[in-house]
Amino acid sequence: MTRASMEVAEPPVEPSSTLARGRLLRALSLAGVLFTALVVLVGAWTRLVDAGLGCPDWPGCYGQLVVPDAERARLHTPAAPLEAAKAWVEMVHRYIASLLGLLVIALLALGARLRGEPGYPWRLNLALLAMILVQGAFGAFTVTLKLWPQVVTLHLLGGLTVLSLFLWLHLRLRRFVGQQAQTAPVATRRFPPLWGLAVGLLVLQLALGGWVSSNYAGIACQGFPTCNGEWWPAMDWSEGFHLTQTVGPNYLHGQLHADARVAIQLGHRLGALLLGLALVALVVRHWRLAELRPWLAGLMGAYGVQLGLGVANVLLWLPLWLALAHTAGAVALVVMLVLAAWHWRNGQSGSGAGEQRQGKEWTHG
Repeated sequence: MTRASMEVAEPPVEPSSTLARGRLLRALSLAGVLFTALVVLVGAWTRLVDAGLGCPDWPGCYGQLVVPDAERARLHTPAAPLEAAKAWVEMVHRYIASLLGLLVIALLALGARLRGEPGYPWRLNLALLAMILVQGAFGAFTVTLKLWPQVVTLHLLGGLTVLSLFLWLHLRLRRFVGQQAQTAPVATRRFPPLWGLAVGLLVLQLALGGWVSSNYAGIACQGFPTCNGEWWPAMDWSEGFHLTQTVGPNYLHGQLHADARVAIQLGHRLGALLLGLALVALVVRHWRLAELRPWLAGLMGAYGVQLGLGVANVLLWLPLWLALAHTAGAVALVVMLVLAAWHWRNGQSGSGAGEQRQGKEWTHG
């Protein structure tokens, strides 16, 4: 007997078992999308109620897995008196974020046997695991670096990246299950530069939103569309977007002066305008594609709602519920852009004949 014949090979997965496992993974990935949205919103709630440093250490709270009593907290960290309500908000955020990490691991473990199956998104599973580990590190640094704006902003972007990966994984798993059920292969299109521009501007706008929030610049401008009664008020752009702020100070409630915060707020407004123009260009470019039209309409609807929420937050002086709704609007905008991008890439080949004539390339997969 040869050495190769003596090796024990992993038994092949039966087609019925592949389909059943794919359906389970598809359901779990959808749960991951919803759960990630919850984690992002609870994270926003934690920040909005100033509970980000409710526990001064990580991963425990005053050295405990649950919020301790005031005496134990004092003995552990005398310089940070316990505020139990804020500490519990922070710990609930950590608990549900940990559950999300376990869900990612479960998806990876259950999908391991399918990694050799054609069309199974194994590398996407690995990317999701890597991103959730990075996000966990950002969560730790948010506390240990005392709400350093750079880390807080990256933590928000990381959460929305995890959401996007979960949603793309779910869509890929839906296609994988369809292939196992003997449906016809789907033609896919390459993304033209306009899609890249829209995605890039959305990421920039989300980063600007995180920067506004982490530097407490949400109400630096009174009024809309003007700012403090002027179209171009006094601003300090160099200080507002100084990305190497000192590590060490406590950044709760921010460290920047008023003109720097005005610059951040105006930057966020300009970013919203640029993003809106890019999305309008996307809609104009692809509106003739019937299968894409509902998703483009949904994308513009999400943008319009988010724009309205932003204006309302300024005019109403950032009430808690409205600020949280603005974060939910960001989640909805990300979801709609991902869905629109997916339906562009996986559109019907018949509907895309005009795109082919204009140089768009089609592949199968």
